[in-house]
Amino acid sequence: MNIAIIGATGKFGRPFTAKLLSKPDYHLTLLSKSAGNSYEDSYRITAKNIDATNIKDLKTVLKDQDVVFCAVSGVDQPVIARNLVKVNPKRLIYMTVVGIYNELAEDNGGEYNVDNEKEQIPNRNAVAIIEESDLDYTILRCGYLIYGEEDDYVITKKGETPKGYVSTSKSVEKIALDIIENPELYSRESISITRDMS
Repeated sequence: MNIAIIGATGKFGRPFTAKLLSKPDYHLTLLSKSAGNSYEDSYRITAKNIDATNIKDLKTVLKDQDVVFCAVSGVDQPVIARNLVKVNPKRLIYMTVVGIYNELAEDNGGEYNVDNEKEQIPNRNAVAIIEESDLDYTILRCGYLIYGEEDDYVITKKGETPKGYVSTSKSVEKIALDIIENPELYSRESISITRDMS
């Protein structure tokens, strides 16, 4: 299986890449502005320095990918989301954060809701672009990433109130891997993966 990771050198992308490399059947295309400097090409790795806001570069590197996992942050997210819609990958997993729908309870992370935290606006807008598309996507909404166990999570769907605003990196890795291995899982859904802090 061919898997591309956009944001492969980030806080989540780096350990997730290591987890995927423990699975012998995956070929990884690792992408970020510095991925080519951080990883060496091998029979299982293709690493490229790319700017995901450049649609031409993105089309080239995402050709023939079975799954595209996007773990980027920042103000350019809506541009990257539009580019992903144009590229039209077979399966997209888009990682973002809780609060984009104002779904956090006021007394349990409500300060991170988009109405209270303007830095959430690019996250919300990027997700809206993906949800309005015909892509086979899953939106993974995570809280602040911490170390912890992979089974320390509760999943909630869009329209439900997340149990908290913190996520263990290992739990997000676990769910992402579940989706990669079962592509119909959470297809065209937005789910939150958070530790129960209620």
